[in-house]
Amino acid sequence: MKADPTAQAALLDLQAQDSALAQLEHRRKSLPEHAQIQELQSRADEVDGARIEADTEVSDLTSAQKKADAEVEQVKARRTRDEERLSSGAISNPKDLESLQHELVALERRIGSLEEDELEVMESLEEAQTRLTSLQADLADIAARLEHATAARVVAVTVIDEQSAATQADRDRVAATVPDDLIALYDKVRGQYGGLGAAALRARRCEGCRLELNGADLRELAAAPDDDVLRCPECTRILVRTPESGL
Repeated sequence: MKADPTAQAALLDLQAQDSALAQLEHRRKSLPEHAQIQELQSRADEVDGARIEADTEVSDLTSAQKKADAEVEQVKARRTRDEERLSSGAISNPKDLESLQHELVALERRIGSLEEDELEVMESLEEAQTRLTSLQADLADIAARLEHATAARVVAVTVIDEQSAATQADRDRVAATVPDDLIALYDKVRGQYGGLGAAALRARRCEGCRLELNGADLRELAAAPDDDVLRCPECTRILVRTPESGL
């Protein structure tokens, strides 16, 4: 392939812009905020799961406390009725009187047992509410940190996008000075070699593969006309001659 030496030299500028664009894209994908947001989101999901469990426990214990309160009140109401019957003097039969007194003793024991159960439920409820409050606070803290990290990522991405747009504009200007067939070759080679399609020859070394060329290859390159598009004998990238080539 033939191309004006100026156009060939422009490939080095084009390569520099493409490398810069690739670096910017890598920076965009590798922003620390990405990992931070993912970690915070995972933590938020974990804490929210625990919050749901604690909230369910509070709800269940609240229902259990209401039930325990109702049972205590029910038994106390029955005790009150029996005490009123006993103090009214309406029961004169000794056997009925004794039975009522035994029932009052049993009711007293039942109230004591129910109140102990009620106290246990209240203590468990208090612990569950404390745990729920703590989890809600943790979740709020994570949400605030997540919001801050997300905002920071937006700023970082915006800066990179602006740099990419400016670099892309520079690339377009350089590409406009390079013939289409040379651009096509450059793009093809760049796709084959990880984004590096053109490299300078400096001090008899290809800056693409970093290998120093042997004497025979150098003599062959030196004999080629200036408008020949050269390829590195080692890596086959487009090789652009420079004043420092050493030919």
